[in-house]
Amino acid sequence: MSGSGNIEKTDILGMFPEEIEALITSPPYMQPKYRAKQIFSWLHERGVGFDEMSNLPRGLRESLGENCIIKTPTVEKRLVSKIDGTRKYLYRLYDGNTVEAVFMRYEHGNTLCVSSQVGCRMGCRFCASTKSGRVRDLSASEIVGEVIAAERDSGERISNIVMMGIGEPLDNFDNVVRFLRLISHPDGKNIGLRHISLSTCGLVPKIYELSRLDLPVTLSISLHASTDAARSEIMPVNDAYKIDELLRACRDWFVTTGRRISFEYTLIAGKNDSPADAKSLSRLLSKYMTDGGRRLPLHVNLIPLNDVEGVGMRRADRESVERFRTVLTGDGINATVRRRLGPDIDAACGQLRISSKLSQETF
Repeated sequence: MSGSGNIEKTDILGMFPEEIEALITSPPYMQPKYRAKQIFSWLHERGVGFDEMSNLPRGLRESLGENCIIKTPTVEKRLVSKIDGTRKYLYRLYDGNTVEAVFMRYEHGNTLCVSSQVGCRMGCRFCASTKSGRVRDLSASEIVGEVIAAERDSGERISNIVMMGIGEPLDNFDNVVRFLRLISHPDGKNIGLRHISLSTCGLVPKIYELSRLDLPVTLSISLHASTDAARSEIMPVNDAYKIDELLRACRDWFVTTGRRISFEYTLIAGKNDSPADAKSLSRLLSKYMTDGGRRLPLHVNLIPLNDVEGVGMRRADRESVERFRTVLTGDGINATVRRRLGPDIDAACGQLRISSKLSQETF
């Protein structure tokens, strides 16, 4: 929330049509109910400010501007690939904090990778996003605003979303769930939930909670190792939720939702990229991702490490990556290597934010 003086402004971008209806049919607005759907459409489908809502009375527009805030971020920095048009954004939020998003073009449509928190407290050793810890959660409206800002800047419609930017989505559970329902609302962006992937490092209780909400998103698990010892070394969350507990939750996810699980596996040279590591991962997934003797549908997304200064880890070379993939596919596991978009503007998630903070401190 933000305001002038002691007056707290209403976060209207984070409201559903029925909530806007309750707002505008009460003082000081006293408007007819149908205005709510108009306002929601202007905010979400068209992504405009109050002044541009041309079918609303001027007095209503002025009153909304005085009492409400639209938390669409501004583009602080933009990197555009000359190779494939990938855009990396550093967004400035209404309170001065920054997050990142990445706009990517694929044959099946445009995808935006969004952030869910300012910083992250999960502490994964290979990730730039967590180096300064978690500052705060993003509101549902701010995550929606990332999509609106990217469409406005690119002039293109976004049809797919991946929640793999800064932050752990399930650590901001309520706001992320509200975002999913807002972004898929038929009167707004209307992006189907089946076109949204949510990535988690493995907050097991929240995986169970999400599975019960009938939201047909794709769940992506950041696994990155096949033993507890190896995973705990690079992912502190494994001390709280061991691999056994995590993969049992994954199996339950499929049984409950019928949705395929995707496993993300970042390949780190000399750490987890050997053929023996691949065989260990294959045995692990074959053990847990079965039901009644049949293997459940799953996909392994192999990700060569993005170089992050100060973490002391190196990207696995191309040959190691291909050997790893070959072992998995030879065991009947669907595995692909993540396509590297925007190589000329490469920066691991969180790098733009870190560089921005350093420049502010320097100057």
